Amino acid sequence: MARSAAVIGSGPNGLAAAITLARAGLEVVVYEAEERIGGGMRTEELTLPGFQHDVCSAIHPLGRSSACFRELELDVEWLESPACVAHPFDDDEAALLLRSVDETAAGLGADAAAYRRLMGPLAEAWPAVEPLLLAPFPLDPRATLRLLRELGVAGSLRALRDGLASADAVVRRRLRTERGRSFFAGSAAHSLLALETRPSAGFALTLLTLGHAVGWPFPRGGSQALAAALAERLREAGGELRVSSPIDRLPLADVVLCDVSPRELLRLGRFPERYERALRRYRYGPGAFKLDWALSAPIPWRDERCARAATVHVGGGYAEIGDSERAPFESRVAERPFVLLAQPSLWDDTRAPAGHHTAWAYCHVPNGSTIDRTGAVEAQVERFAPGFGERILARSARGPAELEAGNRNLVGGDLNGGLMDVRQLYTRPAAKLVPYRTPRQGVYLCSASTPPGGGVHGMCGFAAAKVALRDLGLTKF
Repeated sequence: MARSAAVIGSGPNGLAAAITLARAGLEVVVYEAEERIGGGMRTEELTLPGFQHDVCSAIHPLGRSSACFRELELDVEWLESPACVAHPFDDDEAALLLRSVDETAAGLGADAAAYRRLMGPLAEAWPAVEPLLLAPFPLDPRATLRLLRELGVAGSLRALRDGLASADAVVRRRLRTERGRSFFAGSAAHSLLALETRPSAGFALTLLTLGHAVGWPFPRGGSQALAAALAERLREAGGELRVSSPIDRLPLADVVLCDVSPRELLRLGRFPERYERALRRYRYGPGAFKLDWALSAPIPWRDERCARAATVHVGGGYAEIGDSERAPFESRVAERPFVLLAQPSLWDDTRAPAGHHTAWAYCHVPNGSTIDRTGAVEAQVERFAPGFGERILARSARGPAELEAGNRNLVGGDLNGGLMDVRQLYTRPAAKLVPYRTPRQGVYLCSASTPPGGGVHGMCGFAAAKVALRDLGLTKF
């Protein structure tokens, strides 16, 4: 008789876990509370008919790089913009993250040589770096040895030191121009950490390396295409998907994998007091305030170089970005927020009616904030794209409460499944050698609140499913 498995949640990790279990011969049912699958990989008409907006994630460098997704050979058409990222300045031309390290460095002026020294070795060694960054926990010693062979002892120690450092420490040590430091800070801000907090530099180094090694691609048709491709693999393996199926207690099955936050796991079942205390102590990061726009025409960037990138880091200089990312930890909002903006419709004509466009942007706010940041975010875009406001046909604005209402895993609007500082980078959600196992036999956590953490890559679910299969005696790996 086949073993049974229940998976709670159909985000990238839940679907990756379900596919892994189904391919091993288990009878798998995935329960999704919402009407559509995908979690953070949903695409919907949030503004006007015919305008397709990514509800959460839109750009997926980790998705293309994920060993799990590569193994599944997903039927997704990946698109790329000529530049991965544009970073506009008030009084200088925009800096661009390009696939070439040398071309990117050339745009950073006096920091060109420093950037090549910082990023060149990591980009070349990406096949050895990736298994460590997107790896299950505990880390495989063989992956560490491979990195040592690629970078050498000195290079590996330097990469480790930089990767575990704060962005502020790295830019002061390695970069000397305002342009270079601001460009680095834009990628570090994806960490949802203050620039002075470790390991914010590691996020910047990872995202910049991904830009050079695999690009910052996005699926044609929106993030829902990625969810649909995963669902197809699950159906091929014999798994079942049940939407509009909220779960109030842990289901009965041989194994239960939970693509949920620690807070949700506490709601679903009882655990030993020590483990419950750890889950209650789990810390969530800043929230997001997100805007989606239906546009009559492309964003009118003052610097046309910004129209070469699907992702634009809108935030000006280093001090301004630093203040914006520090503000949520001081229970305030910045006057000029750092804005992460995506404009994939410039390359994907499925996103809007002919001649029209969509874009989304968000800034970081205190967890659970109720402050409307619409005016501040749009003022930042207008600053670098005069006339932008005149092209807005409709907008959708969602703060932390609205984001959490659409996805319970986004606690207080936190997009990373919990704070990813040094303390919680691998001790997610508790300090355990195998963090996917819970104290209840057959119950596993497989969300972004486990290593390797946030992002659309499926590796948390993939790792948790492998542990469950090993515990069932169905695999040695």
